[in-house]
Amino acid sequence: MNVGYFADGKWAINCFLKIIKYKKINIKFIVLRYKNPDLKLLKLAKKYKIPYFIEKDINSLQFISIINYFNPDLLVSMSFDQIFKQDILNIYNRRIINCHAGKLPKYRGRNILNWVLINNEKEFGISVHFIDDKIDTGDIIAQKTFKIKQYYDYNKLLKISYIECANLLFNCLKLFVKNKVSFYKQNISEGFYCKKRKVGDETINWNQTSNEIYNFIRALRGSKLSAVSFINGKKVKILKSLFVNFDNQNANYGDIVKVTKKYFIVKTKDGFLKIIIYKSDYKIKEKDKFDT
Repeated sequence: MNVGYFADGKWAINCFLKIIKYKKINIKFIVLRYKNPDLKLLKLAKKYKIPYFIEKDINSLQFISIINYFNPDLLVSMSFDQIFKQDILNIYNRRIINCHAGKLPKYRGRNILNWVLINNEKEFGISVHFIDDKIDTGDIIAQKTFKIKQYYDYNKLLKISYIECANLLFNCLKLFVKNKVSFYKQNISEGFYCKKRKVGDETINWNQTSNEIYNFIRALRGSKLSAVSFINGKKVKILKSLFVNFDNQNANYGDIVKVTKKYFIVKTKDGFLKIIIYKSDYKIKEKDKFDT
């Protein structure tokens, strides 16, 4: 089977390394992201003498003609950032698949691993699906879910996904080789689109519950936008917290009620959180208050 690989990131590299050892699948070409192409994947393409492209618009007629030249049996997307539009979909109907680090149909869109933690989910999913004319709504080929333990943060989910996305996608590719692919439709009335997290979304609201803030902090640890708070405009990057029992009847949310060399404790809406990993040029003191 001949495939065109539209790819980026560790998950894409992990799957590439599986495919390259499997003699029944040939990667005919690789398409990298136009902005910030994956240099490690580029190096692998050169090593294995696979044609590669860094294309601004994969839907242009000129690039579609390049795709057609290679005559791929399947187009495969792994963390690629362009949308396949109707001209390509018409030519490669039921021959374009995507690996999505989210449990469909509930979690569509962007930054799923952040959102499942913010939403206090007890599991997250990985899905391989056909690409259709909408985003993450195509028929599902395979799906696997994983439990989220309370101490898991974004970094942990990402590490799991790097491995399991590659495993699930590769297993699906072998089904195509064996002509044993089955699929089922999504209920598109279910689920929602997760928005991309952007600058400004990382500020902690101390008037939330301890559980909500705990989830928010772990959801952003390791992502580009780590959770932050401010004391008189001075930024404090907060990376890890723990639940703690503390008695201070007079504290208001955002108040820092205890400071040691290793941690400090902050009042939330319904209790207190111990902040055990943080970064700041400002020396935090007892009776400081986070901006609200």
